[in-house]
Amino acid sequence: MDEQTLLAYLERIGVERPQILDEMALARLHRAHLMTVPFENLSIHLGEAISLAESDLISKSVTRRRGGFCYELKGAFALLLAALDADVIRLAARVYGDGQLGPPFDHLALVVRLPAGNDRWLADVGFGSHSAYPLRYDSRQEQHDPGGRFVLADADGDVDVLRDGQPQYRIETRARALTDFGPTCWWQQTSPQSHFTQSTVCSRLTAEGRITLSGRTLITTNGGDRTEQHLEPDDAVLAAYEKHFGITLDRVPDAVR
Repeated sequence: MDEQTLLAYLERIGVERPQILDEMALARLHRAHLMTVPFENLSIHLGEAISLAESDLISKSVTRRRGGFCYELKGAFALLLAALDADVIRLAARVYGDGQLGPPFDHLALVVRLPAGNDRWLADVGFGSHSAYPLRYDSRQEQHDPGGRFVLADADGDVDVLRDGQPQYRIETRARALTDFGPTCWWQQTSPQSHFTQSTVCSRLTAEGRITLSGRTLITTNGGDRTEQHLEPDDAVLAAYEKHFGITLDRVPDAVR
């Protein structure tokens, strides 16, 4: 990533370039990314190809000011951290659903070592509702975050991530390349068995909680309060995408099952 692209990325998430990427700077970047670059699967339902090429990741999230799902968001964030001299390892993970583990490469996890320091951090800006800040990857103690109580636990050579006592995903410890996730990325956007093909979602962290547009329902959480608003007609849906997520579309990405 060249200097111009780095500065454009930082401008996109509203963060000044840190003098050094320390623990506080990483936390600031992580939270800002979650608040500005939404978790969304709209490309699937707009007929747009999803590419994991570096230039396409940056073009979508920075230039076009869109979001993406797991592989896109973490793929781009890894490039940003590497440009700030962090050591970033990409790891495959499997998401828990209905008590079962999903397929291999179901999720992408980033383990980050900062330029100054030996601590490793789990950075996840692409799992929807999750931790607002990075988690200590090597700690097996409970970690408190605005998103909940997190524990990383050893699991048969892998690492389970639990939130409020519930398993979220299991991380393999072998380093991977982003291209390794290509086949599962394709499956996620094409298979009728993938939950991403079943409905549209666009969601981001807010200072008060979270805002999500699921299909045509706008969901706002503020602390323990939750409100839902069904949006009709199409103009109201398009206006919500622009107002709450900064995404300008020419048509509503209704789910095609």
